[in-house]
Parts: sequence; C-alpha cells; structure tokens
Amino acid sequence: MVGFPLLLIPLAVYNIIAFLMPTVSFSDVLFRVPMITGETWPVTLADLLLALGVLLLLLEVVKGARPGAKFLMDHLLSLIIFGAAAAEFVMWPKFGNSTYFLLVLLAMADFLGGIAQRARRRITYVAAEAVVSPRKAKRQAEASAPVTTFEPKYPEPAPQPPTPSAQSVAESVLMDHPAPKPTIAPSPEIPSPHLQPGNGTPPSPEEPR
Repeated sequence: MVGFPLLLIPLAVYNIIAFLMPTVSFSDVLFRVPMITGETWPVTLADLLLALGVLLLLLEVVKGARPGAKFLMDHLLSLIIFGAAAAEFVMWPKFGNSTYFLLVLLAMADFLGGIAQRARRRITYVAAEAVVSPRKAKRQAEASAPVTTFEPKYPEPAPQPPTPSAQSVAESVLMDHPAPKPTIAPSPEIPSPHLQPGNGTPPSPEEPR
C-alpha cells in the first residue's frame, strides 16, 4: 500500500492561500499567546504552517521506521513533492520568502530521511541474516544427524539343537522296530495212500479215480 506524503498538506495550504487568497498575508498576526514572563507571543499564519510541517515530518519519520514501510513509490512521491516545491520557490515571486523556503527544506528532509532509513534497514537485515545463517545451519545439521540410542547388551543365549521333524522321528522308529515277517504254515498231509504223491503204484483201471 502506497503511503500518502504528509508534507503535501502544508505545501498545498500555502498554494491555496497564495493563488486563491491574494489579500491574505502570511505575516499577519492571527492570535497572541500570553507567556509566564508577561510578554505575548504573536502567532502568524507562517508560524502555523511551519509548525504543521514539522509535526507532519515527525509523523513521516515514525511511519518510515516501521518494518516494511517506505516503498519505492513512497520515495518517488516524496521526490516529486520536493522537486515541485523547489521549482515554485525559484520560479514564482509569491513563493520566494523564508516561510516557503523552510517548507521546501522540510520536504527535502522527508525525502532524504526516507532513503537513509531504507539503506539502514537493508544493512541491518543483511547483518541479521549473516548472524542467523550459522545458527540455522547448525540447527539443520543437528536435525539431520542420526540419533544414536544406547541399548543394553545382554549375553547371547546358547544355540539350541534343531528340533527333529516328524518324518525323521517316524523313520528312526521304523528302523529300530522292523515290521514282523509273515510265517507260512505247511500244508497238511492227507493220510490217504491213494492221494499221496510218490507212491509208485499206479492205480488200477478198475478203481475209480
């Protein structure tokens, strides 16, 4: 957001009085202020314009000291106002007096003060970055470093023999106890002499077989 140049206000009031109120004099006494010493202080229109310019210059300085204030457009506007006021002081007879000269000086102080504040803020920012960069690098290095955890070391258990499988157990049992062989009983002999083999006497034809 572009800031409004406050020094434009007293310069605009002077231009309005100079061009639209030619009968008004800046040296005319507007009012008198009684002092403690007993004297009276005559206050003129020129005194009021100068006092207003000083107060507005103070506000400009305070506004320019804030972070992020006084952008390039603000400095450009201050330069334009200072150049126009200086040109009026040199070229127009109505502006060639001490009052307007002091207003031009206030506009110049506003422009140069804004540039000085911007340069100082940049130097401070660079110095702060130079100080913060090592800390930031150290913090990043600490964050990226591996975290080492200390775990208690316990004695390793003795290796246990492998558990035999069911198939190997069955095979070992079979080898220890072989299966019994079947016994074949001899065939019974028939006491009939006619049916025993190896008798040697052939049967007679008359006997039935």
